[in-house]
Amino acid sequence: MPEIFRFFGFSFFFFSREHEPLHIHVEGNGGVAKFNWNGEEFVLSEKHGIKANDYKKIKDVIDENADIIISRWNEYFN
Repeated sequence: MPEIFRFFGFSFFFFSREHEPLHIHVEGNGGVAKFNWNGEEFVLSEKHGIKANDYKKIKDVIDENADIIISRWNEYFN
């Protein structure tokens, strides 16, 4: 499973056998989340056990690094 990066104790990654749409998984601190790319930004599609203050940190990291996430997805899956 390709890990893109780690921030604040959370792992941001893809599974090695992924599917469309482009998305990123996040896991850590007892929770998991998944964000899908809608063509303009990453939007939350699933969230379990992520606290509100952690969600804000995670979303900020994804927004600030969207270009890296998209680039790594394209490198790995295309």
